[in-house]
Amino acid sequence: MQFEKGKGTLKQQISYIRPVLEELRSKTKQRVKEFTETQSQIVKICAEIAGNGQSMMSSDPQVDERDLTVKKLGELKSHLQELQNEKIIRLQKVDSHISMIHELSVVMSFDFLKTVSGIHSSLIDPANGQSKSISNDTLAKLTGVVNSLQQEKQKRLQKLQCLGSTLIELWDLLDTPPDERKRFEHVSSLISSSVDEVLRQGSLGLDIIEQIELQVQSLNVLKASKMKELVLKRQNELEEIYRGVHIDVNSDAARQILINLIESDNVDLSNLLSSMDDQIAKAKQEALSRKDILDKVDKWKHASEEEKWLDDYEK
Repeated sequence: MQFEKGKGTLKQQISYIRPVLEELRSKTKQRVKEFTETQSQIVKICAEIAGNGQSMMSSDPQVDERDLTVKKLGELKSHLQELQNEKIIRLQKVDSHISMIHELSVVMSFDFLKTVSGIHSSLIDPANGQSKSISNDTLAKLTGVVNSLQQEKQKRLQKLQCLGSTLIELWDLLDTPPDERKRFEHVSSLISSSVDEVLRQGSLGLDIIEQIELQVQSLNVLKASKMKELVLKRQNELEEIYRGVHIDVNSDAARQILINLIESDNVDLSNLLSSMDDQIAKAKQEALSRKDILDKVDKWKHASEEEKWLDDYEK
């Protein structure tokens, strides 16, 4: 706006210019306010990302009033938009990690609140309008906890699958009735499950693992007793085979050796039983061969006795 020099009194010219100056001051003040608000938001988000949100928000940022152009303001707002998008992405990551930690905690009976609050208190109970922490440190810790819990879940599942397989083998060996097996079907059902399929609450809790370990230990005691019974039964069968073909066997000594082996826990009873089955099979073959010889001897003795009788008769 231009003013004609010398037109009107100075007072008139000042009164004419004053509204224009007031308008310029108002626009400048508004522009500074926009700069301040934009820069404050930029500083706030940068502080949240850096992890020191409170320390950098104590005072408003200084605005360089030498450059209040629309271009400069546009650049700041563009930068702010980028940071806001980054914040949204980080919040999504934080929420995703928290959701995963909750899911894993439920399956393994972990204290979810204690686990997450140990990473950052704002993740559980944001105070005074403070949003969830989105700092690099928080994201790194969340990622670490998720990875750790996933590894623990895999480890527990593998342990229960191993225990479940052992449980089924023991059930089959001991002819465990269906009603007894049904008590542990929540474990046997995990044998064919992938780690991502296991979602039921508490299914991988330490209490479940301890319960199955105790059951396996209990059944192993019964197995040892039954295997001892089966081994001694095989020994009886072996002795009967040898007696049938007139082979002397030191039964008491053989039984004592077997009992000592069983009670020492230094022998695999399944392998011992398999070995005795092999011995029985060999003994049966040997008995058949020996029986043929004994039959021939009996026939020869019988023939000799008949021949002697005839000789005595003729005399």
